[in-house]
Amino acid sequence: MKETRFFYAPNAASQNQLPPEEATHAIRVLRIKPGDEIFLMDGQGSFHRAEVESVTSKHCFYRLTETLPQQPAWHGRIHLAIAPTKDAGRMEWLAEKAVEIGIDEISFLECRFSERRTMRTERIERIVVSAMKQSRKPWKPQVNPMIPFNDFIARAHPSLSFICHCYNEIPRADLFAEITKPQESQSDITILVGPEGDFSIDEVNQAMDCGFISATLGQSRLRTETAGLSAVVYSQLARRILD
Repeated sequence: MKETRFFYAPNAASQNQLPPEEATHAIRVLRIKPGDEIFLMDGQGSFHRAEVESVTSKHCFYRLTETLPQQPAWHGRIHLAIAPTKDAGRMEWLAEKAVEIGIDEISFLECRFSERRTMRTERIERIVVSAMKQSRKPWKPQVNPMIPFNDFIARAHPSLSFICHCYNEIPRADLFAEITKPQESQSDITILVGPEGDFSIDEVNQAMDCGFISATLGQSRLRTETAGLSAVVYSQLARRILD
């Protein structure tokens, strides 16, 4: 049985050829030929069945045969805002796994104790697209550039927004218990995860003053990327739509 091939084409319905990077992969790696069936993911919630009409050295032209709108797999939006680790590879791993599990938005925070002050979001974008295709997700998560912590918390956020930290002297709610409350079953979720040295106490207090809920991910002390992925998993468990 021939493998189904998925490609990311954000303007699939209004175009007739794959984007350059996708075309290169289709032609040189997958050896796509005229007559082959492919599926296009527009990142906006639809799959598109298509037939390859012609192929050149750099272009892959197609004809749409069917549009397949998809239903969301979870309630609300899941937004993870995280301070990148010194090793960018750990954030790339997190982005890949978060997309596979299911997330709507990723932001990167510059905090007082941040080990990394810049982030190549264009590389994260490529990883997100790859993970989106691999996991067959019709929506593309939004990737935001790094932003100072103070600027991020000053923005408008959903009522269900959390800052996860390890300070015992500040009362913390259990994140999973909070997001699984019946009255919050369809709310958008924003979760902040700090750097390896945690947020500063001042940052935690500032976030709480802006409406964020002080929260814990459990008794174990987790690495930054593990904490971020745990937050995404908890959110998925709380928000997934069962068939």
